[in-house]
Amino acid sequence: MELIVLSGGILVVPVLAFITSVLFWPGKLLKAYNWYWRRRLGLVVRYSNYGSYRFCYSSRGTPGGATPTLLMLHGFSATKDMWLPVVKYLPRNQHVVCVDMPGHEGTSRTGAEDYCIQGQVRRIHQFVQSIGLDKKPFHVVGTSMGGNVAGVYAANYPDYLCSATLICPAGLVYPTDSEFISRLRELEKNDQQEEPIPLIPSTIKELEDMLTLCCFTPINLPRPAMRGLLDNRIPNNGFYKEVFMEIVGEKSRHSLQENLHLITAPVQVIWGKEDQVVDVSGATVLQSTLPNCQVELLENCGHSVALERPRKAANLIIDFLSAQDAGGEKAKKHS
Repeated sequence: MELIVLSGGILVVPVLAFITSVLFWPGKLLKAYNWYWRRRLGLVVRYSNYGSYRFCYSSRGTPGGATPTLLMLHGFSATKDMWLPVVKYLPRNQHVVCVDMPGHEGTSRTGAEDYCIQGQVRRIHQFVQSIGLDKKPFHVVGTSMGGNVAGVYAANYPDYLCSATLICPAGLVYPTDSEFISRLRELEKNDQQEEPIPLIPSTIKELEDMLTLCCFTPINLPRPAMRGLLDNRIPNNGFYKEVFMEIVGEKSRHSLQENLHLITAPVQVIWGKEDQVVDVSGATVLQSTLPNCQVELLENCGHSVALERPRKAANLIIDFLSAQDAGGEKAKKHS
């Protein structure tokens, strides 16, 4: 009988700990969940330095395999963990590197000169050098702000890339304004500087609105998960605003558009047809300027492709790499 009571007591402790975490520390619980997911996928968190600047990244596998390394660049106010749903569907032997963008999560937080698009591109190249990715051409994948950075990186450092995937990239001149761009224009026109930026929520309602803006498929997260997500974001809102003002400023707003003519690497474009943050009409801009780019438009999908269609995104990227590899082998035989 004592053994049963003791066993029951042992079981009660972790249950109580879990309930307490849900109620009082949902943000920490969310981080613990991401840790568990990384571990399950075989991703290891690492750090590298370029001088006094520190980069945080997660990686799996080793370079030099049959396919090039994937360097994955997340979007505004996200982290390297936003790629977890996509990594889940990549081949286990694929070398993957997911880095925290400048100032985000575990990467050094400095100043505005590192947050404009050209500043981020410079820092990402330093990261590439710091972990030895510059030894062999790799494939860069970027989404939203990260897509802008990936495209400008391809334009500035063509010798280091074999190809690139741009997912709903920012930084273009879009033929059609998105819902988000329309809201921004309204805020600018009325000089509503104190109004909250739709991508920087500070309340549960604003977070719900942001998720609705970014996702075509409704994201029905439990209330504690929403609270945890918000708790993890709020301490960084000042930083997010600083980055946001840089990437929508004159220097960065159309960075990708201004650098398209310099891109020589094969480019894949993936875009959700229902994107309300940056309009899908941007795909036609890329297609007309980069005639050899491959465009994939996803039905019933919004801006958050990695969240809404992770399996599809992973398969498209791997198929694109395979096609590039087959094309390269064919060219070698003909030569």
